[in-house]
Amino acid sequence: MRGDNGSARIGNRADLSSPYASSRVLRDLRSMHVCVFHPLNRDGELLTQQLQRIGCEAHCFWPPLDAPVQGSDLVFIGLYPDTIDYDYAWCGSDDAPPVVAVVNYENPTIIDAVLRIGAKAVVASPVRSFGVLSALVLAQQISGDLKKLKKRVVRLEEKVEGVRKIAEAQEILVRQRGISRLEAYRAIRAQAMAKRVAVEEIASAIIAADEFLSLRG
Repeated sequence: MRGDNGSARIGNRADLSSPYASSRVLRDLRSMHVCVFHPLNRDGELLTQQLQRIGCEAHCFWPPLDAPVQGSDLVFIGLYPDTIDYDYAWCGSDDAPPVVAVVNYENPTIIDAVLRIGAKAVVASPVRSFGVLSALVLAQQISGDLKKLKKRVVRLEEKVEGVRKIAEAQEILVRQRGISRLEAYRAIRAQAMAKRVAVEEIASAIIAADEFLSLRG
């Protein structure tokens, strides 16, 4: 049945499906700083001009800098047969801005270069006004979604690690005190409440103490 309940379910979906995410990207276009690493030719000029028409603060550099200008929100990189040998090592860092590749061929060498820099979108050469905005928004959106997913993965990994530590601490108490696993968990939780810390912190302390005593023994 549709109605308020259906709307609530939709509203509670993950942020990745929210229509407001893309609207935020569009709204922020005029505050974006874009770095363009492209040969200073007609394509480089048209690309920079189109980005400026969109409202971005865009600057073109060639040869490419060792890293994007500090504060860059996005980078366009020209990948051509005579330019793919440049090293864009900064693309692999976690805090690197999203990248859009500009290409004029679809051969394996160019595609491999596109993958190597982790491009989130592609613009075809010769550059036209059509497609630049879409590539910019798509790259920004995909980059934002990936960052959210990475944060979720980190939180899940931390949660799984916490569960593992609690289980290990329970086993230690069961072995040392001859109590049940439920009693062991209640003892860990009671200590956590008394000290006003997370249960995982007490579990880590129990594991560390057990390891220390094992070394002394």
